[in-house]
Amino acid sequence: MKEGQGLVPCPFYGSAEPEPLSAALECGLRFSVGTRFLVTSPQPSTSQPFMSTKRVVITGMGVVSPNGIGRAAFTEAILEGRSGVRRITRFDPSELNVQIAGEVTGFDELAWMEKKDRRHVSRVLPLAIAAASEAFASSGLDPARLSLDDLRRFGVIIGSGGGSQEFTEQQYELFFHDKQRQMSVHCVPTTVMGTLASDLSIRFGLRGASHVVTTGCTSSTDALNYATRQIQSGRADCVLSGGADSPIALGIVKGFILMKIMTSRWNHAPEKGSRPFSVDRDGFVLAEGSWMYVLEEYEHAKARGAQMLAEIVGYGSTCEAFHRVRLQECGEEPARAIGLAMQEAGVGPQDIHYVNLHGTSTDLNDRIETRALKLALGEERAHQVPMSALKSQIGHPQGACGAAGVAATIIAMQTGQLPPTLNLDSPDPLCDLDYVPQSGRKAVIEHAVANCIAFGSKNSALVLRRAG
Repeated sequence: MKEGQGLVPCPFYGSAEPEPLSAALECGLRFSVGTRFLVTSPQPSTSQPFMSTKRVVITGMGVVSPNGIGRAAFTEAILEGRSGVRRITRFDPSELNVQIAGEVTGFDELAWMEKKDRRHVSRVLPLAIAAASEAFASSGLDPARLSLDDLRRFGVIIGSGGGSQEFTEQQYELFFHDKQRQMSVHCVPTTVMGTLASDLSIRFGLRGASHVVTTGCTSSTDALNYATRQIQSGRADCVLSGGADSPIALGIVKGFILMKIMTSRWNHAPEKGSRPFSVDRDGFVLAEGSWMYVLEEYEHAKARGAQMLAEIVGYGSTCEAFHRVRLQECGEEPARAIGLAMQEAGVGPQDIHYVNLHGTSTDLNDRIETRALKLALGEERAHQVPMSALKSQIGHPQGACGAAGVAATIIAMQTGQLPPTLNLDSPDPLCDLDYVPQSGRKAVIEHAVANCIAFGSKNSALVLRRAG
């Protein structure tokens, strides 16, 4: 690229000619490398992070993942590096050039809801109920035994990118094939995004705030933040939070194929399809799943002797205001989101011991996320911190991916074992950090970053602290 020349135009997440780091730094952001915080150029930022004396801990976790149903199975799978990507079975994919996805197999939907109710809701709801039920069980909190006052201080704030989108597609199919009598009488309320949180509130009798956050891939990261703020502000003692998505449907897959952002080269070997940071990556693998948590005010949890899995200590979110699906090459806003999260947590680059990456396996995302970590942590420290991409094992569960990354981070903290990035046979020269390739390793983690990047120029990051 000649000096002063712009990026080669490229649709969506496709490849653009990469700029060198020096050119990226000209985007307008200056980082004080090696110091604790970032500053904007030409003047330091005057924004202050949200401050509260209330601490928020995670006391319960539930998982329904393509590579393991239940927390124990998921833990074993991610530490062993077991892929959950396989040929699509939810519909016949033979006509498509993309035939693989991260499906949750062996999941009994009717174990979580009555058959007469299932036809009126999306698959995302039983996925969410199952994960939420495990989260409650592991937290030691039984909603059925809580007082009315306790239930009124127990909220539900869930992140989902598509919510009941696959159910909506099904209803339209019936309508346009003149099968209106087979349509659900709840086709309208079920397709309203907020109904997912309502259904969970009703299921467990929780009477606090009941919200769905939908911000693309950052949805569940943002939901965990808003749940944290509910507790820090004193509006709630506990919140059921996390993410759930189930986008594996014919129309949705065709839509992503039109965008040319999913891999089409690994139909013969599905487990090799998701290849973050590899030089031969060619797109992401669509996935589904649910990762749910019970968030609790620290003193509340301590008073009842709850086991604390981790503490949420920092959050940052930015928008590049650049493009509805593309990323800006310089990586400054993803880096700033990480920096803001560290600032709120009161930690600097030297305090970060692990990063759970967004790592979609698209050309642009992986390269720019790598650049963003170098900006946020400083070049030297970025090369020292181990990082891994869970999507290499499960694919991309859209708005639930942030909650999935938090689960992997908590497991790494608790077991002292880092989950690996699979399929990283030949790293892209522009993706040159320590991605814990192929097999995991031991590590002591006190603070970790869980990072997310979304359509619409959005970036969000959480900082977690090991409980104890």
